[in-house]
Amino acid sequence: MTTLTMAKALNEGLRRSLGDDDRVMVMGEDVGRLGGVFRVTDSLQSEFGADRVIDTPLAESGIIGTAIGLAIRGYRPVCEIQFDGFIYPAFDQIVSQLAKIRHRTDGAVSVPLTIRVPFGGGIGAVEHHSESPEAYFAQTAGLRVVSCSSADDAYSMIQDAIRSDDPVLFFEPKRRYWDKAEVDLDGVTSLGLETARVLREGTDITVVAYGPMVATALAAANEAEGTSVEVIDLRSLSPIDFDTIERSVLKTHRLVVVHEASVFLGLGAEIAARITERCFFQLEAPVLRVGGYATPYPASKLEQYFLPDVDRVLDTIERSMAVE
Repeated sequence: MTTLTMAKALNEGLRRSLGDDDRVMVMGEDVGRLGGVFRVTDSLQSEFGADRVIDTPLAESGIIGTAIGLAIRGYRPVCEIQFDGFIYPAFDQIVSQLAKIRHRTDGAVSVPLTIRVPFGGGIGAVEHHSESPEAYFAQTAGLRVVSCSSADDAYSMIQDAIRSDDPVLFFEPKRRYWDKAEVDLDGVTSLGLETARVLREGTDITVVAYGPMVATALAAANEAEGTSVEVIDLRSLSPIDFDTIERSVLKTHRLVVVHEASVFLGLGAEIAARITERCFFQLEAPVLRVGGYATPYPASKLEQYFLPDVDRVLDTIERSMAVE
């Protein structure tokens, strides 16, 4: 086992994929000589060459459009979107082309393209650098949407994403890039891309989170005095592993969903609706949600008031437990 930051674990996962398959290539702004803004692609160009780790022009639509063509020709490109809010110029390529090609060709053409998206706040940045656009893509049929929350999972998930024959939006919580965990670089045990993970067993209430909010949910669970909290890392945002959530809720009878994105029409709404349908007679309280407000991302000095924190999660847990 090796102790790595999430950024380094992703770097090692990319290195392993590049080494294992000559069709894999990395593309993006400053991913080569600089090694990426967050150094996730550090040293990969010097090891694999500038024809496989490519510094592109500052043009997200061009990056994704070119990568789609490469994927159709049999390559497995990995594109980096430097910051979450920069993905919008490529929105048309992603939802109108990338998501539709396999269906449009009745399965004859695969587009094995992975798009890495550093997302979320908590780093003192501004709008377009601290956003949570995952719901746009999770709502689009034809795309896989996933998010890692720890170094060990990031290492295996990025390799699973690159091996997938489906297009994958891979959301990386940028505020967790420097969190460390033990990673087994040799004996990878992967859950795949569709399975949620129970990180903490509990009996009184279930808390579901993903990406940057998983650590927050675990911290809240540890501080919830007198309440046994089960914590689930969603991992896959599309498709969602409702079976794992349902099994947990049938045990605890209560559910709180946590994400950084706005609560309004966020992924928590879909989870709340589905679990209410599936567990209506077992729920002892309404499914509650914790998330961002329905406002543009604020200036950095105000982000602490916008982002869900341990106190807001604990308050919501207490509200659920108060329902008899």
